[in-house]
Amino acid sequence: MIFLSHNYKDKPVIEQVALKLSAIYGQQNVFYDSWSIQPGDGIIDKMEEGLTNCKFFFFFVSVNSLQSNMVKMEWQNAIFKAAQNSIKFIPIRMDSCNMPFLLTQNLYIDLFSNGLDVAIRQIVDVINGTNTYHTPASTFHNLVAVKQRVGNKIHIECVAKYYLEPISEFAFCTQSNPDLIQAKIVSDAYEITSVQKAAKFENGYVTNILFRGVSRGTLPNFPVVAEFSHTNGESFDIEIVLHKTTHERYDPIPIEIR
Repeated sequence: MIFLSHNYKDKPVIEQVALKLSAIYGQQNVFYDSWSIQPGDGIIDKMEEGLTNCKFFFFFVSVNSLQSNMVKMEWQNAIFKAAQNSIKFIPIRMDSCNMPFLLTQNLYIDLFSNGLDVAIRQIVDVINGTNTYHTPASTFHNLVAVKQRVGNKIHIECVAKYYLEPISEFAFCTQSNPDLIQAKIVSDAYEITSVQKAAKFENGYVTNILFRGVSRGTLPNFPVVAEFSHTNGESFDIEIVLHKTTHERYDPIPIEIR
C-alpha cells in the first residue's frame, strides 16, 4: 500500500500524484482519502487501516500540512513504524516551509524546487526503480496567465501556482501588427525578445507572436510580468499565451481575466 499523507488545501497537486500512482499501481494500492474513505466510513479507523497496510508512506510537507493535527498524527505514527523498519518513510517538500526537526535526517523529494513531473518520477523510483509515465486523467496547469486591462495597456502576469517552472519564456499571440505593439517585461531588468509574423498553427490558426522571457525560473509569488500597449493607442488584444516547455515546443497556458 502507498499512503499519501497531506492536507486538503494541497489537493490540487496531491491529486495529480495520486492519479499517476493509481494508473501505475492500481487505485486499490494507493491510500488517498478521496477514494479510500467513503461516506459512512470511520475516518480514524480507515486511516489506521491504511497505515497498518502501507509499505511506502509519502508525507507531503507544506505550511498547510504542518499546521494540521490529523496529518501530524499520521506522519509521527509513520516515523515510529519506519524506525522499526516496517515501512519506508519519504518526505516530499511542497513549498518553502522549514522541514520539521524529526525529518532533517531524511533525504526528501523536493517537488517545490524540481517540479511535479520530476517528483513523480522520483516517487516511482523509490517504489520500484522504474519510471512509468501515464497521462493524467484531467488537464493540470501549474502556469496561468493573469490578464488585466489597465487603460490602453494590457498587463499579463505569468504565474506559477504550485512549484518552479525552470524555463521562463513565453509567446504572446495577437492579430494586431506586432511592429505597432510595445511589449516589455516589467518584473525583471533583463528580457529575451523576438517577433514572428503570420505564424501558422497545426489547426490552421494564423497569428503574430511576440516572444518575451527572462533568464530565471518562474516561482510561486515571483511571476513573470509583461506589459503591452499600442503605439497608436488603438484597441488590440493578446489572445493566447504559450509557454516554452522544450527547445522547440510551446504549449498554451490558461488565461484568467481580471
